[in-house]
Amino acid sequence: MTGVATSPSPFQCHSAGDEDIATSTPPTSTDYGGLLDRRSDVNNLGAMSRFFRLPGLFLLSAVLGSAPMALAADKPAGLAVTFSNGAASDLTVWPGVQLYVGAGTPASPFIPAGAFGATWSGFVNSELRSEYTFHVEAAGEVTVEVNGAEVINGKAEAAKPLSSAAVKLNKGANAFKVSYKSPASGDAFIRLYWSNAETPRNPIPITALSHDETDALKASKAMHLGRDLFVEGRCVRCHDAGTGTAMPELSMDAPAFNGIGSRRGFAWMAKWIADPQAMRPGTAMPKLFHGAEATANAEAIAAYLASLTGEATKATEGDAEAGKGLYERLLCASCHNPPDGTETDAAKVSQKQVKAKFKPGALAAFLQKPSAHFSWIRMPDFHLNADEASNLAAFLDKHAEAAEDKAAPTDAALLEKGRKLVESTGCLNCHAVDGMKSSVASKPLKDLAADRWTLGCLADAPAAGSKAPVYGHTAAQREALRSFAKSDRESLKRHSSAEFLNRQSAALNCAECHGKHEGFPAWELLGGKLKTEWATAFISGKETRKPRPWLEARMPAFPAYAQFLAEGLSTRHGQPVKTVADTASVAEDAGKGRKLVSAQGGFSCISCHGIADFGATAVFEAPGINLALSFERLQPEYFKRWIRSPISVDPTTKMPGYFDEQGNSPLPEFYEGNGPKTIQALWEYMKLGKDMPAPE
Repeated sequence: MTGVATSPSPFQCHSAGDEDIATSTPPTSTDYGGLLDRRSDVNNLGAMSRFFRLPGLFLLSAVLGSAPMALAADKPAGLAVTFSNGAASDLTVWPGVQLYVGAGTPASPFIPAGAFGATWSGFVNSELRSEYTFHVEAAGEVTVEVNGAEVINGKAEAAKPLSSAAVKLNKGANAFKVSYKSPASGDAFIRLYWSNAETPRNPIPITALSHDETDALKASKAMHLGRDLFVEGRCVRCHDAGTGTAMPELSMDAPAFNGIGSRRGFAWMAKWIADPQAMRPGTAMPKLFHGAEATANAEAIAAYLASLTGEATKATEGDAEAGKGLYERLLCASCHNPPDGTETDAAKVSQKQVKAKFKPGALAAFLQKPSAHFSWIRMPDFHLNADEASNLAAFLDKHAEAAEDKAAPTDAALLEKGRKLVESTGCLNCHAVDGMKSSVASKPLKDLAADRWTLGCLADAPAAGSKAPVYGHTAAQREALRSFAKSDRESLKRHSSAEFLNRQSAALNCAECHGKHEGFPAWELLGGKLKTEWATAFISGKETRKPRPWLEARMPAFPAYAQFLAEGLSTRHGQPVKTVADTASVAEDAGKGRKLVSAQGGFSCISCHGIADFGATAVFEAPGINLALSFERLQPEYFKRWIRSPISVDPTTKMPGYFDEQGNSPLPEFYEGNGPKTIQALWEYMKLGKDMPAPE
């Protein structure tokens, strides 16, 4: 049902989309400097010029003139932060001063759970001399220093935020330090905001924060990277780390061998087993064999695996041209070098081998369900139907290298040799085969002294006669692993959702879509925006409703990662893992909110936004998100900041702002123009969700 406004409001606006979450690359230590490649700039001033005609809107030029978007050219983004608990400490990089640590969980996996301290240090950068007020919401004691002067010092409580007086920022980098001491027990959190005369209260963007790359920070980054590499290499599958509340990746699987002969080509498997790095540099799969028998042993394992057949997938002919269009719409080139392209990026995964790798029909089946035989796979699920998968497979096959025409050997003696090698070389420590167990026993992690991390699989070069697997680690990566070895390694038994997000969002390449492509909001905005429960369902693929169904791009699913990513999005932005229950909607205020979204004396939100089954009435470029989804999706704090001043939250948005610099509403008939009450009335209306009645 589509409504028609008979008397348009002067606040009628045009809104274009920002889809809510999207991503695969080998793991790296988190580098927030990379986020700057996609920092937001206001790049559509022509379209924005219509805003100047709106009553009550503060001038866009004022916002642009004061926005401290300049990062010091010689300094990386984000702030250095030291977490400490007793004698244990961890130095790392954080995108801002926001964090939530639930009771019984550690602030960092490198320190024990319990009361902790945190000190963020670096610089806050401003393009011009300006005055800002800093605000802290926290549980615990907080001190904020700017250019050596203390501007906030006190004990904060959830309902009693702390604010500074106006602080003068110099043009360029200003020394910045925030010290936090958590409560002795219970949940701990801190959220830092700033504001000035033109810009309402918002978190300080990462584009305004920087830090020095000290030797201590470099050493700590190496230790973090070593831990990441240890987990990515499934080292714990051979070297047991003991019991405890472990980091989730310790349970990561590897592709299952059951039925693999019906999915993978024999010749490709033989080459892959013989030298994985030659086929995909950076892979976590090690080279198992060396010397004269290496090729023969690899072919024996490949022959055995080829004999493990299951139900073959029927090949269907697809439309390669349609597949090319789908490839582009799904933004596959964000993680892959296009198969029909000439340029190659070493950080992206090649698709030239798909014809050799997949049996006929198996590629399309894989594209439909990437995690069917590998739960923790980084290849996302795009919810493809059979025709889409066949078309995409046809496009990839068309431009792939020719497959080697070599049938798998069936000699019983060779298959038995392959079976024994699978059991005896450690394959089954990572890969599963029904009815088989690994015969390889390795020392537990606690018995591996740090000085032995130069031997075996971490040797600079394989020793003569060594049977240790060879990983494709660079010299720097081996040093990082040795740096991790010198730690107490207890970090493997601790899980921090915020740290998981920092680590795995880089591994999953989330920032390669978010903030780079139209319709994908900047990655750093999402955590303070989305409720954990909705984000979990959306990232896992269980939430099938697209907030912006008209966008061609799709949010892919990462089922194994979803809950941990969603929890990290919340905690890294200072929000609890479980969304705090809101109060019931206040009927009187919800009624006013209903009028406020109308075209009859309201803000005319319905011009661009639908409400449940009531369609938007005057869409210009693209409709906005259906308002009936707002309460389920959005954190209330984010919603209120967004309505107060959309452009201060996201400078690229086409959503107009209606409140003046003091936050007053231009509609005095509602709460005498009181901005916070007006915005709260809108939120009370949003609480009704799918039961929201459309405006009259």
